[in-house]
Amino acid sequence: MKTVKISLNSIDKVKSFVNDITKFDVDFDLVSGRYVIDAKSIMGIFSLDLSKPIDLNIHADSDVDTILAVLKPYMAN
Repeated sequence: MKTVKISLNSIDKVKSFVNDITKFDVDFDLVSGRYVIDAKSIMGIFSLDLSKPIDLNIHADSDVDTILAVLKPYMAN
């Protein structure tokens, strides 16, 4: 499992993020405080506080570099 911080601070960013990660056949979880939601769920994402960066857990053993390349626009600085 790999964890990265991402920032989803606009509706368009959330929609494109979900579209990008649904192309992968691995599980993604977003963790905000004590809440853990499926990152492929738009409704779940909007239930989180999107004003600050969120941890994204990537449950993949292979293709991690490919996934990280796709996630680059969403990474928090």
